[in-house]
Amino acid sequence: MRYIDAKDLNLIGKITPTPQLYHRVDTARYRDFTPNQNILVTEAAGLALCFKTNSSRISVHTYFHSMGNGANMTGINQYGYDLYIKKNKEWLYAASKAKLEKDNLLPLISNMDTSQKECLLYLPAFSVIDSIKIGIDEQADIESLPNPFRHRIIIFGSSFTHGTSANRSGMSYPLMVERDTGLYIMNLGVSGNSKLQQSFARVLADADADVFIFDAFSNPSAKEIEERFDSFVKTIRASHPTTPLIFMQTIYREERNFDKRADRYEQDKMDMAEKIVKKAMQYDKNIYFINPKNYTGDDHVTSTDGIHPSALGYYRWAKTIEPLLLTILKKYHIE
Repeated sequence: MRYIDAKDLNLIGKITPTPQLYHRVDTARYRDFTPNQNILVTEAAGLALCFKTNSSRISVHTYFHSMGNGANMTGINQYGYDLYIKKNKEWLYAASKAKLEKDNLLPLISNMDTSQKECLLYLPAFSVIDSIKIGIDEQADIESLPNPFRHRIIIFGSSFTHGTSANRSGMSYPLMVERDTGLYIMNLGVSGNSKLQQSFARVLADADADVFIFDAFSNPSAKEIEERFDSFVKTIRASHPTTPLIFMQTIYREERNFDKRADRYEQDKMDMAEKIVKKAMQYDKNIYFINPKNYTGDDHVTSTDGIHPSALGYYRWAKTIEPLLLTILKKYHIE
């Protein structure tokens, strides 16, 4: 096989340019993050390589700076790759593998035919990457593909948006919506740290977006929501005065079923979120609130750990919000 540096291929999913190619935010420019947040924003969640090849095999050679090790996640999600190949105009699952080595040579798929194939390769969601090379047959061709998705939609959120407990890196709910709709969704999920902070509002204000979607109420307390929401919106509005801001209600966490303290805490958050967004909607016609009865179903079978959905839960989440988002986006001719 021969190996091509992935820097020569099209990398999608980043909201702003960064000196380190596989980081999502430039931490040298934005210095207000905590040490943990610096790691989270340099993890590769939501990033993908777009390329075309006639190779019968694809391998990935990665140098990891750090690798995820969460107990409630698969290795494939944290430090593995998730490959989709276009077939009959749809992105079809092709392969997903992982290996727990920092200098990581990973055979991803083999025994394919030698026709030209359009590939979408999602990077590991919970690892920081120094370099990637793509391996193909010695005589095969490979070339960069243009971004296959349209418009520019940024989603900022919690571990749910980051993809915690999804089985693969391409199975977070934003990326399922992306493949289903063809809309370009850039993921700034920051596990446990989406709390309406000014540090993140400034990053979002500097980004180019047609729409912002927020999973903004999963991490902060009711008090933090009340105190921070208006200033968070104000900072973004200074750069994006009329851009649609779509806020999602947080999900029902299954830990609430018997834990009375968790139930009260979560309900207070949900009540405050609804109150404060509906108030904002009275003076800003481009703010929206998505509040389905239940994102993940009412059969109580979709939780991994009492907090995070399983792959089934994220699939239901994506399918629940898709029509709601499309209805809003249609008003802005974003289709």
